[in-house]
Amino acid sequence: MGIRTVAVHSDVDANAVHVKMADEAVCVGPAPTSQSYLNMDAILDAVRDTKSQAVHPGYGFLSENKEFAKRLAKECVTFIGPDTHAIQAMGDKIESKLIAKAAKVNTIPGFDGVVKTPEEAVKIAQDIGYPVMIKASAGGGGKGMRVAWNDEDTREGFRFSSQEAASSFGDDRLLIEKYIDNPRHIEIQVLADKHGNAVWLNERECSIQRRNQKVVEEAPSTFLDSETRRAMGEQAVQLAKAVQYSSAGTVEFLVDSSKNFYFLEMNTRLQVEHPITECITGLDLVEQMIRVAKGYQLQHKQEDIPINGWAFESRVYAEDPYKSFGLPSIGRLSQYQEPTDLNNVRVDSGIEEGSDISIYYDPMISKLITYGATRAEALTKMEDALDNYVIRGVTHNIPLLREIITHPRFISGDISTNFLPEVYPDGFKGHQLQVGQQRELVASAAALYITAQLTFQNVRGNLRVPSIPVESSCWRLSAQLGEQWHDVEVNKSGPIYTVHIDGERVEVHGQWNLASPLLPLTINSKHRMLQCLSRDASGNIVLQYLGTSFKVRILSKLAAKLNAYMPDKVPEDTSSILRSPMPGTVVAVTVKPGDKVAEGQEICVIEAMKMQNSMTAVKQAKVKRVHCKPGETVGEGDLLVELE
Repeated sequence: MGIRTVAVHSDVDANAVHVKMADEAVCVGPAPTSQSYLNMDAILDAVRDTKSQAVHPGYGFLSENKEFAKRLAKECVTFIGPDTHAIQAMGDKIESKLIAKAAKVNTIPGFDGVVKTPEEAVKIAQDIGYPVMIKASAGGGGKGMRVAWNDEDTREGFRFSSQEAASSFGDDRLLIEKYIDNPRHIEIQVLADKHGNAVWLNERECSIQRRNQKVVEEAPSTFLDSETRRAMGEQAVQLAKAVQYSSAGTVEFLVDSSKNFYFLEMNTRLQVEHPITECITGLDLVEQMIRVAKGYQLQHKQEDIPINGWAFESRVYAEDPYKSFGLPSIGRLSQYQEPTDLNNVRVDSGIEEGSDISIYYDPMISKLITYGATRAEALTKMEDALDNYVIRGVTHNIPLLREIITHPRFISGDISTNFLPEVYPDGFKGHQLQVGQQRELVASAAALYITAQLTFQNVRGNLRVPSIPVESSCWRLSAQLGEQWHDVEVNKSGPIYTVHIDGERVEVHGQWNLASPLLPLTINSKHRMLQCLSRDASGNIVLQYLGTSFKVRILSKLAAKLNAYMPDKVPEDTSSILRSPMPGTVVAVTVKPGDKVAEGQEICVIEAMKMQNSMTAVKQAKVKRVHCKPGETVGEGDLLVELE
């Protein structure tokens, strides 16, 4: 658009991508958000110093803060978003619900006031009827939200929700409403100008969630028919007009199995998942926000808004998906390669190779967006994009994302906000290999092992004794996958390996580039994109296959025979110790040495990326030692408490 930009950043984000992309950059404080990205004084100083005419607040932090918008107005600086009246009306969940009712928008039954104490919360919850949702009045992004099924859940939910709300939004007010079991989360994108015009830009299906935070989104929804879509869109526009809304905004609805829909909240900002709406409508929402803020009328009427094709967004997080579907991971991105060489793939990210993922901010690495003429085409593209996405240095959730999008229930559109706990009731375990897939994986590892041995042979001056006879064109090996050992015979002819595993034949052909993180192979005529995550001199090869990392050990027959005499490492007794499952800050320690604790009793609370996590005892025991105290920073695996 030809507009010069100024990026604000904290000191730890001095080398962030958005800083490098902007024309100018200003540091607004140290890492903690309260001292930088939520520091209005420092940001306003940056506005004055750079003579900025407008501020786009992004997705979080001050994007829905009416005080910030008011202070910008006093400085005669344009806030690229709605007026303060709309921010206040829709930002407060209690007030927004009353306005929605008055605007004839369907609403969820609940208590229309502020809940002040845990006991008051219990009484209200009993009146409404369990289950109920306790949530922060000023909240968003899944922060400060808890489902309560009984009185005890309500007391605990009140405590955690108010603490998270205060930490994330500086406002600990809560409200309670009926929890609609097994719903879909479908939102309508609206766009309005300062001249009374407003349109709805179709819907986004955001039902795949963990801890009330979205993981995979798509547009349009498989569930809505044109009549329901129009009804939801018209109600969303009615609500926007009721508060004289101007800018891009999102009205979120819960939709039950009978297609009854209920107003949930309105986000008075750009949504993280806005790219999928851009894909199917052809509109650039940020450009439209800037035009509206400048005072221009909308360029489009409702009949101009199309649904062209299908789009998906996967939120790629620095998280361990095997822990509660995603507990934060920190570290430095030692290798990072986005799959942007594929057609119809878009990656919106704020990081690059060498970037640090810290405990201070949201653990999102990027938004991976794919587009296709049909839903099936967009899904296949997402599968390819996830397989081609290279991330090293932090634990990430690509295994979970790939399993979600290839699951039969997701492919058929049979989803709800309970999808993850229903599909993985015992937690996410990664891809479960079928027998044929086990053979594919072992064959690929064996072929890679032989390729590496032959490469070592060709290195000039190499004095290493090879672990297999390299002059042969046929090798007999043993391979371990999980607890099972397999007899493997490998034959090589040019770039093609023929591998016999326990008598079954697998043909592997590919570009054997040991320096590349990607391993494009053709296995029994099927194209597969594998990634070699690591390999060592002991024959251990870790491959990312179908999204999940698997360890395969390849040994010569002699080495496998001798391996039987190696002592096994005794696993740690995890029932007598409590280790931190993630990096974070200790918020509270509720026990001391000598205390007796019951199974399930809270021992301490860890806060990571603004989410509070209660650490509990796995058995009845006595506290032996406490190794942490409130305010301390802990790393993943750090010892917190010993029990006896």
